[in-house]
Amino acid sequence: MSTFRFEAIKQTAGRTPVKVEELERKSVIFGSNVFNDKVMRQFLTPEAYKAVQSAVQHGTKIDRKLADYIALGMKEWALSKGVTHYTHWFQPLTGTTAEKHDAFFETSFDGSDPIEKFGGSQLVQQEPDASSFPNGGIRNTFEARGYTAWDPTSPAFIYGTTLCIPTVFVSYTGEALDYKAPLLRALSAVDEAATAVCQYFDKNVKKVTATLGWEQEYFLIDTALAASRPDITLTGRTLLGHASAKGQQLEDHYFGSIPTRVLNYMRDLENECMLLGVPVKTRHNEVAPNQFELAPIFEEANLAVDHNSLLMDVMQKVGERHNFKVLLHEKPFAGVNGSGKHNNWSLATDTGVNLLGPGKTPMSNLQFLTFFINTIKAVYTYEELMRASIATASNDHRLGANEAPPAIISVFIGDQLTKVLAELEGVSAGKLSPEEKTDLKLNVVGKIPDVLLDNTDRNRTSPFAFTGNKFEFRAVGSSANCANAMTILNAIMAKQLRDFKVAVDALIESKDMKKDDAIFNVLREYIKETKAILFEGDGYSDAWQEEAAKRGLSNHKTTPGALKAKVSEAALNLFEELGVMNHKEAEARYEIELEEYTKKIQIEGRVLGDIARNHIIPTAIRYQNVIIENVKGLKEIFGAEFETVGKEQISIIREISGHIAAINSKVEEMTEARKAANALETSEEKAHAYCDNVKPFFDVIRRHCDKLELLVDDEIWPLTKYRELLFTR
Repeated sequence: MSTFRFEAIKQTAGRTPVKVEELERKSVIFGSNVFNDKVMRQFLTPEAYKAVQSAVQHGTKIDRKLADYIALGMKEWALSKGVTHYTHWFQPLTGTTAEKHDAFFETSFDGSDPIEKFGGSQLVQQEPDASSFPNGGIRNTFEARGYTAWDPTSPAFIYGTTLCIPTVFVSYTGEALDYKAPLLRALSAVDEAATAVCQYFDKNVKKVTATLGWEQEYFLIDTALAASRPDITLTGRTLLGHASAKGQQLEDHYFGSIPTRVLNYMRDLENECMLLGVPVKTRHNEVAPNQFELAPIFEEANLAVDHNSLLMDVMQKVGERHNFKVLLHEKPFAGVNGSGKHNNWSLATDTGVNLLGPGKTPMSNLQFLTFFINTIKAVYTYEELMRASIATASNDHRLGANEAPPAIISVFIGDQLTKVLAELEGVSAGKLSPEEKTDLKLNVVGKIPDVLLDNTDRNRTSPFAFTGNKFEFRAVGSSANCANAMTILNAIMAKQLRDFKVAVDALIESKDMKKDDAIFNVLREYIKETKAILFEGDGYSDAWQEEAAKRGLSNHKTTPGALKAKVSEAALNLFEELGVMNHKEAEARYEIELEEYTKKIQIEGRVLGDIARNHIIPTAIRYQNVIIENVKGLKEIFGAEFETVGKEQISIIREISGHIAAINSKVEEMTEARKAANALETSEEKAHAYCDNVKPFFDVIRRHCDKLELLVDDEIWPLTKYRELLFTR
């Protein structure tokens, strides 16, 4: 195994950067492989084009006859670009994407008259086997049928020689089995609720769109080095390994010069993204060695989620061309920063207004305050659900680890906006006097643009921070599907805006208040109610944990505890009221996420036990035998004095024996704990057992293995070390 390690290092050191051909300007090639508006105008009939636009903008259904025309145009475009197959591209609850390729090619019954065929029925709906996808008890084993249905709001695209059609994925009985369907429902709900509130300020607003800009962090490791580590290969992270003497403490990697091999990878990846219409704009080194980030321009949330899911696939494929393994795990290496996927979220009107950006008039700023404060209220009311939306086994390693937001959900808005809210809190109850209203508009609401101009600070320890014209949900994990967090965030916002409108309308009707007076009165009460969720300090500190507990905020540090909020009475009622998920769908997802947690910890435990017993212990014994032979030689030479002369060698022999014994006994105990957990009946019991009784062994076993790494001869150590993984480029 040590030979494998050194061969991997040699192979990595000998790599030369892969040459990347420069394509035309990004503005020229952007979306070249996307069935976008420009292409549709060229390949669709006017009626078919209008049908697609109506479906996108208003959610209207597409007539089957028109679907045939759309499919024909889509096929002709695809064939003109060398495409041979098509697939319904969807996002099942596995956390990855899925696809089944079918050729356009068909023949008659006797094998004659071959043609390229693709009709409306193939475009609109397909029937992939759903038997092996997670379902959480929604269907019986014998009910394998599932359906994929075209999502016209996310344009089809070509990857390789395959036409990919974004779709939802539902069971035979109609329940959602994917991430997209609930997200689309949540986006529809927030559109309806936000548009209704916008009518207070601008009657011309007919639609509100949730926008998303994600920031994808990742590690790049040479494929040879990654292959030399069974833990990276099987779990996506290192389960053991002593910290490198140099890590990130010099902070010399962050925003530093991008290594040539990596830069060529990034250029190649960006070329692919441009062709696929993924508007990536930013690239840079991140904090940890061999950690990087890319980020796009903001897009409509559903499309942004699709693009991020697509990107994670493309990253791996481009990585193979450059001999890189892309690690999207939230914590692939201990002792250096893990990776997140900051979700920058806002709401925009069809009149071109960012509802979380200040305007030039008091009225537009009152609109901004309305959506700003309602967002805070939504997060305050559903903070546990927000925490549940980012709960995974891999993200548990990162949250609260002095590098990422804590498991406590709080909102950062900055000192200046805190003062603005304090001014609004002092608004008189009931109708405002003309003088008070004038003072508010001139000195509080009217000055918000100037306040935000200087309020550019970011609190890196905050999980949900206002950053000038958007909220940044920083706690989302790097390997996550953004849809999970975005479904929750848009759903709670939709519910909150509904409640807000009911409260304002009630004051207008029953108290005979003016609209502005009613809005100020409701916002004032929200400010008073939500103080507990606002926090400007150090989210990593012990003091904040104590303070958060006093404020009544939850602090679910593990996934099994956090996920329970998804099936609370409040959550189930929320989802059902908005039509985002019925009880069956929500409870199924809870089961699936618990099972996923259990399986990931189970796999990691098996891999760790295998490496510890089959790689670490034999290597330690081999080195111990070398030292024993040395001590025997000393005894032959020095006789009775050998214990004095060989004191250090004897000490090392004893130390190695102690670590071997500890590793062996703890692996046995961990195995028994797994067996006990597996015997439990419910997914909830199993997940908690794996979390509380199995996972704690990981750190103990690792500690002893890592101690042996410092004792055993480097020449025979079997696993590629941290210094090699993080600094061999």
